[in-house]
Amino acid sequence: MSNAKVDSAPRVMSGADVLVKSLVDHGVDVLFAYPGGCSMPMHQALTRFGDSIRTILPRHEQGGAFAAQGYARSTGKVGVVMATSGPGATNLVTAIADAKLDSIPMLCITGQVPTAAIGSDAFQETPMVEVCRGITKHHYLVTKVSDLPRIMKEAFHVCQSGRPGPVIVDMPKDIQLDDLSELEMDPTMELPGYDASMPIVQDGVIGEMAAAIKQAKRPVVYAGGGIISAEASSELNQFLAKTGIPVTTTVMGIGAVPPEHEHSLDWLGMHGAAYANYAVRDCDLLIALGVRFDDRVTGKVEAFAKDAKIIHVDIDDSELNKNKKAHIPVRGDVKDVLRELNKIVEAPAISDWQAHCKDLKAKYPLKYDQGFDGILQQHAIQTLSDITADMDTYVSVGVGQHQMWAAQLYKFTKPRTWLRSSCLGTMGVDCLQRWETKRRILMPW
Repeated sequence: MSNAKVDSAPRVMSGADVLVKSLVDHGVDVLFAYPGGCSMPMHQALTRFGDSIRTILPRHEQGGAFAAQGYARSTGKVGVVMATSGPGATNLVTAIADAKLDSIPMLCITGQVPTAAIGSDAFQETPMVEVCRGITKHHYLVTKVSDLPRIMKEAFHVCQSGRPGPVIVDMPKDIQLDDLSELEMDPTMELPGYDASMPIVQDGVIGEMAAAIKQAKRPVVYAGGGIISAEASSELNQFLAKTGIPVTTTVMGIGAVPPEHEHSLDWLGMHGAAYANYAVRDCDLLIALGVRFDDRVTGKVEAFAKDAKIIHVDIDDSELNKNKKAHIPVRGDVKDVLRELNKIVEAPAISDWQAHCKDLKAKYPLKYDQGFDGILQQHAIQTLSDITADMDTYVSVGVGQHQMWAAQLYKFTKPRTWLRSSCLGTMGVDCLQRWETKRRILMPW
């Protein structure tokens, strides 16, 4: 919708109008929303903004939230979901927890009983801020309509900045109906203690990283979902081209490196490739980029890369030295760090190590019984990968063995084409995340 239509909105607006206008102003083009009594004013406000936002009606609030997640995972934009108070709001909880653990930018807008009724155990009242305190990046209960423009601006900022995550805005019904006559849609944010700006990584630290890489004899790059979130795949592949270092990814990092890459070891961990795990076991330098050293990757964490020097780059300071002690911990945007590192890094002398990793890949391949007289799941997935190789294909999976087979055998050549629940392991997300205008492939086995 053109700005002219939005700017023609009345000067006196309801809280619901302010909220919807804020969504439009922040570039939201799709909203997943299931209506109810306490969210009805916001749904009515949507009709007053023409076709600015396409509203998708899910059949269940949780489905709407996971669809918003799928939108965020595949585009990098904030996924937005709306639900009513009480059971409508609590139906979002699993998807909110999933988004928090996988660092997905998602804005959850919930209706709430009128402010005068809060705390009275009113019909369909739940304290959503308290329910979601531990599973959101930030949370708001709006008690004054005049605060709403600031809250919405802050909510989008917090969702996307630093390490992404979900934010909830709880909207009492009387706030939705209240009028705001002096409209300031771009107020100053008030986020004391929240600083999402990244420190400039000092040249000395970049130099220390480059020196460790130059001296390494058996280095491995361990790349995770932070590469995808930071849109740093190009910088990572440039780094690999300059250094020739073998690379493995996490499940969340799948797509960051093309599977046909000369030095790709695919992904590692409990269900990953044996050759990737062996390479990490034997490496003398582990370059961890946007990863959490998750238990599904490390197993017994003390034994993980136990003889290696570790460089760990992450945007979230709390992840550094949390699960695994790093010799060179670097807090920063992995895209910026790689860009600076690429300016000075030199290829180490690792031809023997490269050959060893290729031998590991040949000796311990991902395989299945190709002589079976029938169609195995693995064969179906591999065939599907071959058929869709030249298509703009997105794959959404649930949780379980089929997820592992898909990750192992489907060839993901681009970031943001692999949609799944990783850390929370939520069953059924394949059906709920499968929304987008591009091709999607659902594997329901």
